[in-house]
Amino acid sequence: MDKLSEKTREKPTIKLTEMDPTPILIALVLGFLVVALFVILRRRSTGRRDFLLTGLSEAGKSAIFMQLLHGKFPETFTSIKENVGEYRGGHLSARVIDVPGHYRVRDKCFELYKRTTKGIVFVVDSVTVQKDIRDVADSLYTILSDSLTQPCSVLILCNKQDQTTAKSAKVIKTLLEKELHTVRDTRSRKLQSVGDDEVNKPITLGKPGRDFEFAHISQNVQFFECSARDNQLNHLADWLDRML
Repeated sequence: MDKLSEKTREKPTIKLTEMDPTPILIALVLGFLVVALFVILRRRSTGRRDFLLTGLSEAGKSAIFMQLLHGKFPETFTSIKENVGEYRGGHLSARVIDVPGHYRVRDKCFELYKRTTKGIVFVVDSVTVQKDIRDVADSLYTILSDSLTQPCSVLILCNKQDQTTAKSAKVIKTLLEKELHTVRDTRSRKLQSVGDDEVNKPITLGKPGRDFEFAHISQNVQFFECSARDNQLNHLADWLDRML
């Protein structure tokens, strides 16, 4: 019994303080790098990097697209399918999708790209906006009230400012807020008649019981004037550069 105890006492022991921590640290660092790389790759695959250029037909979307990406103004350019191009700002880039104005194609493209959209450029014809205000507001409301566009920034681009009868961005904002208030009431009544079980029900915009204002919605909405014909797109390019 004494010999066994003596052998036990003589058996060397390793203290934790004497262990080399290097292998453990290397394993922890490698594990962290693997997790970080996985997160980065996943964000890139599912992230938002697209910019939608949308609005009604004849607003000048394709002309803006061609000027912005290719530096030329097309005399006639009617889109029947989306145009996709790459915009570069410094060392960064993003896709710009020019969505055709016809409502059937427009809605289809919106559904296709809204999950990858980071910013929305809604082009308005500054000359005909007052005549087309109901259709303009209805299309814009559809975009703003979609649950998947809530993280997006929105630019209302008031095109054709080179023409003398063009409305200013300030006037267009006022017209849109007034008409969007009407559209909101109409949409709200339709939603109530459908019930609360509708899948992917749109969001009701603004503050209940108050007139509609862009300042009351979750998206950051800005207004700029431009002219695709005169290549006056500096505000658009600056906005895109800040968003990249």
